[in-house]
Amino acid sequence: MKNEVIALIKENLLEIIPELSGSQIPLDETFVNLGANSIDRGELITLTLERLDLEISRIEFVGAQTINELADLIIEKK
Repeated sequence: MKNEVIALIKENLLEIIPELSGSQIPLDETFVNLGANSIDRGELITLTLERLDLEISRIEFVGAQTINELADLIIEKK
């Protein structure tokens, strides 16, 4: 389950920040260090929740700073 969520987050992140394409994306690197600003993070969360067909407020994911943290929170809230 977690691997599928992580794969989806990575896919969405590449859509939002195409410059990351072709590079290894560390799961514990912060979104800021990956080049995502707050708008990118909001878009990433919204896109991921939509594609998982989940109705959860984005505000609940504000604390997630890495792909791993975001995946854990999504699974916890599911």
